[in-house]
Amino acid sequence: MPTDDLPETFHVTTDEQLRAVSNLTRHRIMAVLRFEPATITQIAERVGLAKGSSSYHVRLLERAGLVKVVRTRKVRGVTERYYAMAARAIALPDPGEGGPDVLMRHAVADLEASPADGERHVGMAHLRLTEHQFAELGERLRALADEYRKLSDPSLPDASLVFALFHPASREQAEGDAK
Repeated sequence: MPTDDLPETFHVTTDEQLRAVSNLTRHRIMAVLRFEPATITQIAERVGLAKGSSSYHVRLLERAGLVKVVRTRKVRGVTERYYAMAARAIALPDPGEGGPDVLMRHAVADLEASPADGERHVGMAHLRLTEHQFAELGERLRALADEYRKLSDPSLPDASLVFALFHPASREQAEGDAK
């Protein structure tokens, strides 16, 4: 299924959908389906799960509307289903003040699970910006990610880009939360 046929964004709005995307294994399954459809067997091999576990997680994602069957074929009398993402991007609700940011937790878990001897570009910069500069940087980061997303070739190895631009809690607020 060409990605041109996919809606641009799937907005997570229900508790069932949020539970589905909050699980790290399902997050990794969605990453497998990001560029091309795959069968349960292919998903299991790529994620490192048993076929039964992969099937369970894919069913939960399908029930939540995050993935869908895009084609089927008969193989030795068994119907093989190919699953794909329901949209190019998934928009999560704002976790709210003090709430866990599922996306960032998954990103950190993926980073920690990546090969330690592999090439990585990880850094953190503390900036002092005007509100205009802050907004402009956020837009530039999104545009850069979109530019490279369009260049993505499914035949190449995966690379993940995660960025977070935010105003940290004030010192007084952080100290109050610690008490």
